[in-house]
Amino acid sequence: MEKFFINDATIDVELADNFLKRFCGLMFRRRLEKSCGLLLVPCNSVHMLFMRFAIDVVYLDENFCIKKIVRNLTPWLGMSICLGAWAALELPSGDADRLNLAVGQKFQR
Repeated sequence: MEKFFINDATIDVELADNFLKRFCGLMFRRRLEKSCGLLLVPCNSVHMLFMRFAIDVVYLDENFCIKKIVRNLTPWLGMSICLGAWAALELPSGDADRLNLAVGQKFQR
């Protein structure tokens, strides 16, 4: 686990940086706790097949600057892409708003 910091908040982040970890992602998990996330690297798109819960997806560039935020991506039906993104941070649905995330902000590690 790594810690990411933004807007006076801390997020515990699990790293998915190989094919198997990225492929499995959050599939088959029952939930993702508040202030926890999964960082998929490299990644510029996500799908929601086999997911049991909605998520927020925050796309990042190589400097951990937010390029795009997708809120409340629906299980099974959802799909998202951000061309030019380096990574995708998957968060519990509602965390993007709770953390006041906005495009252009930068996470600190």
